[in-house]
Amino acid sequence: MEKPKIIVFASGTKDGGGSGFENLVDATKTGVLDADILAVVSNHEHGGVRERAKRLGVSFIYFPGPYEADDYRRIMQRTGAEWAVLSGWLRLVKGLNPAKTVNIHPSLFSQRKFHGPGMYGKKVHDAVAAALERGEINEIGCTIHFVTSEMDEGPAIFEYRVPVKANMSGAEVESAVRAIERKWEPIIVNQVVHGEIRWDGKDRKSLVVPPNFK
Repeated sequence: MEKPKIIVFASGTKDGGGSGFENLVDATKTGVLDADILAVVSNHEHGGVRERAKRLGVSFIYFPGPYEADDYRRIMQRTGAEWAVLSGWLRLVKGLNPAKTVNIHPSLFSQRKFHGPGMYGKKVHDAVAAALERGEINEIGCTIHFVTSEMDEGPAIFEYRVPVKANMSGAEVESAVRAIERKWEPIIVNQVVHGEIRWDGKDRKSLVVPPNFK
């Protein structure tokens, strides 16, 4: 039986990044993620994602835009991938099947101010650290969710809360959240691509999630 075919979208930076992508590849080797990663996409022609892809033997696709529905669909068709996983992808996604596209976000969706337009990467971690300092929140974490054409509006599959220490900096928030992301992203993606977590791409009420992940 063929394994589910995944394409990973990971922006990284001109100087580094792509650790989430590498973590997913490693998970396919250990069996945590029972799927084939066909390619990785970055909006940086050179940088961390490309370097990791070369070292890991995964096809690299440079995607400079435009980021319209037809452009995303062409990439999916080009690779033959069935599923799209956004792991540090910093562009709005359009045109992909919302029932087969998953993103990991570095904050809790239940904390509305830390997701949506303009909230990504280090901006999220710094905003969370500032809110902790002001006493506005007392927990941090990450969310894995399905992806629609509206930024961070797809139904949440899974939220994981991270213990908070006093006076956490943005870098400390990032480190704590990233450790949880690395553990849970492959596990949840595996559940999605094997149909244990699913929705019809239209009605949030159709979302099916194992009770222990809610």
